[in-house]
Amino acid sequence: MIKITFPDSSVREYSEGITGYEIAESISPALARDLISCSINDEIIEINRPITADGAIKLFKWDAPEAKHAFWHTSAHLMAEAMQELWPGTQFGIGPAIENGFYYDVMPPEGVTITESDFEKIEKKMYELAAKKEALVRQSISKADALDFFGKHGQTYKQELIAELEDGQITTYTQGNYTDLCRGPHLTTTAPIKAVKVMAVSSAYWRGDEKRPQLTRVYGISFPKKKMLDEYLQLLEEAKRRDHRKIGKEMELFMFSELVGKGLPIWLPKGTVLRLQLEDFLKRIQKRFGYQQVMTPHIGSKNLYVTSGHYAKYGKDSFQPIHTPEEGEEYMLKPMNCPHHCSIFAWKPRSYKDLPLRIAEFGTVYRYEQSGELHGLTRVRGFTQDDAHIFCRPDQVKGEFCRVMDIIMIIFKALKFDKFEAQISLRDKVNREKYIGSDEVWEKAEQAIIEACEEKGLPAKVEYGEAAFYGPKLDFMVKDALGRRWQLGTIQVDYNLPERFQLEYTGEDNKKHRPVMIHRAPFGSMERFVAVLIEHTAGKFPLWLTPDQCVVLPISDKYNDYAEQVRKQLEDNDIRCAIDDRSEKIGRKIRDNELKHIPYLLIVGEKECENQTLSVRRQGEGDQGSLSIEQFVEKIKNEVEAEKNQYAS
Repeated sequence: MIKITFPDSSVREYSEGITGYEIAESISPALARDLISCSINDEIIEINRPITADGAIKLFKWDAPEAKHAFWHTSAHLMAEAMQELWPGTQFGIGPAIENGFYYDVMPPEGVTITESDFEKIEKKMYELAAKKEALVRQSISKADALDFFGKHGQTYKQELIAELEDGQITTYTQGNYTDLCRGPHLTTTAPIKAVKVMAVSSAYWRGDEKRPQLTRVYGISFPKKKMLDEYLQLLEEAKRRDHRKIGKEMELFMFSELVGKGLPIWLPKGTVLRLQLEDFLKRIQKRFGYQQVMTPHIGSKNLYVTSGHYAKYGKDSFQPIHTPEEGEEYMLKPMNCPHHCSIFAWKPRSYKDLPLRIAEFGTVYRYEQSGELHGLTRVRGFTQDDAHIFCRPDQVKGEFCRVMDIIMIIFKALKFDKFEAQISLRDKVNREKYIGSDEVWEKAEQAIIEACEEKGLPAKVEYGEAAFYGPKLDFMVKDALGRRWQLGTIQVDYNLPERFQLEYTGEDNKKHRPVMIHRAPFGSMERFVAVLIEHTAGKFPLWLTPDQCVVLPISDKYNDYAEQVRKQLEDNDIRCAIDDRSEKIGRKIRDNELKHIPYLLIVGEKECENQTLSVRRQGEGDQGSLSIEQFVEKIKNEVEAEKNQYAS
């Protein structure tokens, strides 16, 4: 008999070799019917894989990310099987599940190019194969046999992957006539795959290396019900409508220029207003929480990043060192702000009385991204982090961590990010090579985060292997209006950089001590945050944040002077106002400016000019009646004040 522990800490005994499906069936036949995958001791396995030892079990239905991962991983294999039948001789690279669906990187046989015109053909073949309800059979295989099998089938990319694996740890999955090198997990059969859609095709370098062959990447998504696919496709249409690149262009917020360089956003006047409002908002909060603002250069000595460890870890993702006319002198475009802030701490002697030292910067950093990975403001080569670093005593870590959590909650409340999840990102349980620092300091840092979440009553999911190389972190995953998850705020505890930079303070005992460093970025990056905010709000920002709070629309050219008088009076009262003085009919002006998501439209004509009033329209609400300029100023100020009081409370 083996003991199985459930998430509620209850324990049941079962015969050795029982499966996750059988355990679910012992609880409820309905649960067993809906079960997609399960995990034992946090290792996700198929629901028909025998369990041979004591362990903690979790059972996953469709709504769980672990279930979707297994479902979409199997669907990737199903799509590969379909392409193998359609185009014999296709070579296969990798085919993982991703956040929304799956993809497979393939090299079609000579003379074949997979395009959108092939999507329907692939889908039809996938339906045909899924209907056969083929079982997925897992098999352990020796390295020699794996190399021989995939070699005989001309799968050179698979052979390259196998060459890097340890003998005795290699498994394959077979369904029908298709066998793939894979660790799993999967569905037990293809039967649950009832709805499929091939979404896109693009190019991808093998293993992300621009010097390697370019493969064809085919994206797809699948569901257990057609209704789910229909709902997803409707959601995609809404996402297209909310695309920050489209709205950003319509609202004239930002632009890109090939001449300036790929992935380097340029903030236009209206976008700059939006960004500065966000920065000012955070600066005011930071001031309340005792932060001091600093500014550091856009470049730094290569030795700075060698000392911090960033060069060893991220050198290949950074721009190449800049050589000055002075022999042997090398600089780099700044990939991180934290080494600069360590230098600020080290600038002068520090006492325990100086701590915590909280320094903040809207610091622009630069990291190389491949051209094919760039995407609007969400994936760029130059971006500004709302970075701050807190240097504190070990006994202050938990308190400071909790204060940062408070700041993040204020931001989410102000911008109506009501749905979010917290994730504690810890080291990999096995592979410790990618991290710096001793086990002792890692355990202290990890424990501080866990205790801070408990103290705040914040439920947090633990993910192993997701920590930064220098310390564990707490990440906030926000769900936008379409239910999509975005990683925004992050807080990290770091005992290692202070060690690498030999940072010290004099303690109460008059001895030298090492501070602890907390890294913190509530927005993450200004570019990515604005992109998410645009798509979350569909460009309809809160009144306090929107670039143009109102626009004056003269009915004809002869009222342009009065429109200008109104604009000036409003701007003198710190109300952001534009004028649309085009020689267009008023109906056209109203439609055009509503598309720009300007909250208030102020129409002025003969009556308004004579009475010194405004005819007011509210975005989405229509006519608000006639107000004097003074009354409108008071209305706007009260509305903005109410919004600010809401997030300040």
